[in-house]
Amino acid sequence: MTADSSPDVRLERALACLRGLSVGDALGSQYFVPVNYPLLKRREVPSGPWQWTDDTEMAGSVVAVLAAHHRIDQDALAHSFAEHHDFDRGYGPAVNRLLRLVREGGDWRELAAALFKGQGSWGNGAAMRIAPLGAWYADDPEQATHQAEISAYPTHQHREAVVGAMAVAAAAAFAAAPEGPPGAEALLDGVIDLVPKSAVGAGLRRARDMLDYGDPGTVAAVLGCGRRTTAHDTVPFALWSAARSLGDYERAFWTTAQVGGDVDTTCAIVGGVIASGKAGAPPAEWVERTEPLPDWVPTSA
Repeated sequence: MTADSSPDVRLERALACLRGLSVGDALGSQYFVPVNYPLLKRREVPSGPWQWTDDTEMAGSVVAVLAAHHRIDQDALAHSFAEHHDFDRGYGPAVNRLLRLVREGGDWRELAAALFKGQGSWGNGAAMRIAPLGAWYADDPEQATHQAEISAYPTHQHREAVVGAMAVAAAAAFAAAPEGPPGAEALLDGVIDLVPKSAVGAGLRRARDMLDYGDPGTVAAVLGCGRRTTAHDTVPFALWSAARSLGDYERAFWTTAQVGGDVDTTCAIVGGVIASGKAGAPPAEWVERTEPLPDWVPTSA
């Protein structure tokens, strides 16, 4: 074991990532409020406090399970999701019901597999929460994708949702690399190499080819920005935005938020990936305005 792979150092990286994820989530969600629309156009932030959503709550469970088990334990993760599930945090109806039934003793394997007529959910839930796992496995992006795949199944069993989680975890792992993140093209190439053939993967290849495009709106029109609330409509643009702004949290946030769509989710993904890197912390003022992390998220492994 190296210094970079000790459980305490892994947890430190995961917590830094979680804070960045929570800021992106909480601030991004503020722009669903009509009174704040003009602020987004002017790149201004509203007064706090900013409350985070289900993105951060579920990501907290990912961190808690990693701290306790040093890997993803699916049963522990499913039960942590259910135990900490707060209906008012903006969960989708299907996951709200699934977590309630798990809390009542239901089998997550059967419940998740039965969603959407047996296809499983292809939404963003597995991808939006997973960046801290990538930061945890900064020394092993391949293992990050493997553990991300395992982590998706308690709630999202459609292949696109699973691959979306794998892609975000790989991106966060590359961003958190001990030697520093690679360039934008190298990061996306690394992610593409680690995910299986899929609509998400095809979107990532388009994202790589569009790295030179300067207008995020044009890129979002091609890749999607979460309006369809599916992984393949969300993850490619989020990782395009993150790859172009590694080390610059504020730039990454505004690039992502200005195109609209599922802003809390895209900004949570981007915020987590950027904050995985040593130079990617969100502005201190933004952290202060964001609701603190849940008190049940551990601070030591």
